[in-house]
Amino acid sequence: MIFNIQKFSVHDGPGIRTTVFMKGCPLHCRWCANAESMNPNPELGVIRSRCTKCGKCIEVCPEEAIFFDAYDVIQFNRNKCTACGECIAVCPTDTLTIYGKQVTFEYVFKEVIKDKVFYEGSSGGVTVSGGEPLLQADFVVSLFQKCHEQGIHTCLDTCGYADPEDLKEVLAFTDYVLYDIKHMDTDTHRQLTGVANDLILDNVRIVAKKGIPIIYRIPLIKNVNDTMNNITNTIRLLKSLNNYAIVELLPYHRLGVGKYQILDKPYPGVEYQTPTEMELEKIKKVFEDNSITCSIGG
Repeated sequence: MIFNIQKFSVHDGPGIRTTVFMKGCPLHCRWCANAESMNPNPELGVIRSRCTKCGKCIEVCPEEAIFFDAYDVIQFNRNKCTACGECIAVCPTDTLTIYGKQVTFEYVFKEVIKDKVFYEGSSGGVTVSGGEPLLQADFVVSLFQKCHEQGIHTCLDTCGYADPEDLKEVLAFTDYVLYDIKHMDTDTHRQLTGVANDLILDNVRIVAKKGIPIIYRIPLIKNVNDTMNNITNTIRLLKSLNNYAIVELLPYHRLGVGKYQILDKPYPGVEYQTPTEMELEKIKKVFEDNSITCSIGG
């Protein structure tokens, strides 16, 4: 189950890449910018500003899940909606869309192989992201194995919350890893994401032991995980891995708020703020002073 295939991506690993976004995630990070990635099932999205109130979607909905409210605004009973797509087929203004598509790894590989010349010219390749791709580990193994047969570089973008055996199977065909480190304190991690970080920290040791190149990504949120205590504990972890460490700081942003609106979901990160440029540079210097390569992304 995927929700997007993004071509010519330059932020998801080295070189020019095709990024495959897998649907479903075991974490529910309060700052997540991909609202459509969390639910493992297809979801109906609606851009209400495009709606002309023609009513065609209401006429064809087999579940009678679509209606206009008292203010003449289109609404959906999401408990009834099965994301069948009948409404999308008749909508004349592209108001409606489905996030989530069941595909085979062969289908995805056909899309990936189209841009092989760009991978070769830029040392790029394919990245699986999400959501959490390790929830669909068999799919990733099949896709990565096929890519290796064609000499295509593979990259896993993961939160690390997965069955260790699934992780090991995927790593057998993985050339590069983007690994999220959200917070070092277990209780705080649970409050922020819905799960403890024990499994995540155990799995990062598995990746590091394999010797696969890793970039540790830290989504940085002001007064949440940018404290010196958390940064110090993160540095201590990275140094314990006996692996050349590269860190990418990802400043918090609200670019995903619109996606929550499209899916009729409340945005959970309204209270969060982005660290200032000066604060980001200070944290970057702390990593660098500890012999850890660090950059600021976004």
